[in-house]
Amino acid sequence: MSVDPELTAHLHQCAQRLAADELPAGWDIVPGVTGYRVAHNAELRIYYREFHCRSPLDNLRGFLLGSPATRTRRAGEALRYVGIGAPENLAWGKLPGAREYLFTEAPAGQDIATWLTSTVAGRAGETLAIRRQLLEALGIFIGRVHATGFVPGDLKASDVFAARLEDRFQFTLINNERTIQRQPPSGRMLLRNLMELNLLPPAAISRADRMRFFVAWRRQLRELSPIEAKVLAAEAYHWAMRSLYESGRL
Repeated sequence: MSVDPELTAHLHQCAQRLAADELPAGWDIVPGVTGYRVAHNAELRIYYREFHCRSPLDNLRGFLLGSPATRTRRAGEALRYVGIGAPENLAWGKLPGAREYLFTEAPAGQDIATWLTSTVAGRAGETLAIRRQLLEALGIFIGRVHATGFVPGDLKASDVFAARLEDRFQFTLINNERTIQRQPPSGRMLLRNLMELNLLPPAAISRADRMRFFVAWRRQLRELSPIEAKVLAAEAYHWAMRSLYESGRL
C-alpha cells in the first residue's frame, strides 16, 4: 500500500483524537486489549495502536533497544524485507505523556484461532482438506520464520493471520513488538513459540492436526536432530495442555 500525504496527515489527526479518548468517524476501539489502546477503521483497513512504557524495565529496554513503537516498526520492516508477511507501517509519531502511536495496514484474512474454530464443525470433504492445507502451510510458514532467524515474542494463534488466495494460504505476523532475529535461534526460543501456538483446546485442534503442523515446521529446520525435534514437540504439547487445565479451559 502506497501512502499519500493526505492520508498521512489524516492519520496524524486521528491519532491526536484517539489519544484524547475521542473516536473519529469510521473508527472503533478493539475490545479485549489490555495495556494499550487499539482501534480499527474497517473502511480504510487500518489499525491504530498506542504505546507507552509500562514499567522501569520497559524504560530501560526503550533506552537500549528503542521504544516499543520503534521496535514494532523495525521488526515489521525486517520481516517484510526477507519476504515474511507483516503489517505495513503507514504513519507514526509521539503523543503527550511519553506515549507513541503507530498506524498499520490491516492484515488480510482472519487469525488462525478463528480459522480453526470455523472449520472444526465440518471435518469432512472440502472443509477437511482446507483445514489440513492450512495447518501444513502454517507449519511451513512458521518454520521459514524460524529458519531465517526470526523469533516472534508473541506467537499465539491469534497473532497469525491467514488469507486463502487462489487455493493458497498467505500469512501475516501481526504483533511484532518483541520479535527478534537470532541466528540460529535457541531451542528455548523455538520451544516458547511452539508452546504458544499449541495453546488451543483439543476441541479446536486434535493431536493429529498438531502433528501435521509440526511435521511441516520440522522440514524447514533440518539442523534439528530427530531427538531435539521430538523433545520440542512433546514439551510444547504437554505444557499447553497443562496450562489450559490450570486456567480451566480444558
